[in-house]
Amino acid sequence: MHVIQHRNVITAAKAAGVQTIFYTSVLHADTSVLSLADEHRMTEADLRASGLSFSILRNGWYTENYTGSVKAALQGGAFIGSAGSGRISSASRADYAEALAVVATGTEHIGKTYELAGDNAWTLSDLAVEISRQTGKDIPYRNLSEADYARALVGAGLPDGIAHAIAGWDIAASQGALFDDGRQLSALIGRPTTPLVQSVTVALQ
Repeated sequence: MHVIQHRNVITAAKAAGVQTIFYTSVLHADTSVLSLADEHRMTEADLRASGLSFSILRNGWYTENYTGSVKAALQGGAFIGSAGSGRISSASRADYAEALAVVATGTEHIGKTYELAGDNAWTLSDLAVEISRQTGKDIPYRNLSEADYARALVGAGLPDGIAHAIAGWDIAASQGALFDDGRQLSALIGRPTTPLVQSVTVALQ
């Protein structure tokens, strides 16, 4: 379990004289229904009890989590998932990395927790529309049940456990787990977050 590994890192950091830890958690970790939120909640509690100074960056979804499937959607003729009309406030990996750099180099961020997400939320249907627009092909979004989506992912070669985890995260997205409109990420990095249009363009290269 990752929480044990995280706890060991905190213990080792204290022993080594480390004074500050910058921890990347998950969006709304304290209330999120995402399956991976539990370990982040526990690690955040461990950090607060450690006596070390810290900053917590609760990262939303990486846009690349979805745009990594763009080429498969083109091959299959549809973008599949289980997120329904759930709004996803994603940002690029580069956006989150830049936020971490800002927080790690500024003492005013110590002790703070940031909810980091993209400026503009979108749905998987929006993503399918953008893929279609950029490629000139009709790529619809096909919403599947959690079980059917997991089966499709296994059929595409993913291990069973990972496939079911991904399908479960999509269900959580349909319930609002990946939405945030606080714009704390763009405020930290001093610019708008990377738009979906740009991320799709990169994925198609």
